[in-house]
Amino acid sequence: MIKIPDAIRSASGLALLLLLPLTASADTLSVPGDAVVAFQVIDDLTLEAGSERRDDILLRPVSGQDGTTHELPEYCVVVGDARHDGERLRITAKALTCVETEGGNSDIYNGEVSAAAYETDGSYGLAVCDAGRCELPSDHVFHLQLASELEIEEEENPSEQINEQRRQAEGAGVANPIPAERPDPDSD
Repeated sequence: MIKIPDAIRSASGLALLLLLPLTASADTLSVPGDAVVAFQVIDDLTLEAGSERRDDILLRPVSGQDGTTHELPEYCVVVGDARHDGERLRITAKALTCVETEGGNSDIYNGEVSAAAYETDGSYGLAVCDAGRCELPSDHVFHLQLASELEIEEEENPSEQINEQRRQAEGAGVANPIPAERPDPDSD
């Protein structure tokens, strides 16, 4: 039988305890395929006549809208592409970053998404084009319909890990120094 010194056993147990919460708390942002979520562009979008496409536009989810089946966390940004197609503006989503907050904790989700824009009446593309010019104001609500199920694993959040270290430090160490008890130099 091999004897393991107590210090090594304690260090191994501590390392295991530090790893368990990371794997046990791993969460997934899940939205089923064919889900409908309300969105708006973050900035007004204009495609002039002759300008067929704009890549990497930013979209944000809108909550409490009729005709939707799901909502994303409040703090999300979707990156998509816009293309002028006749009298319609076609928008496709390709990437998603969300931060879901609960109390003092933040969960970060970042991944790929496949979705297309529909007007709130269900028609494909956005009816915001006239005479070859498309104008999509930031207050125009539209729907993104997912083409497939969205399953994004939570990413590590360095800020949360630092905050956790500070909460666990109990005043010892650099992470959360608490002033040592010392006599007040002004009191005699």
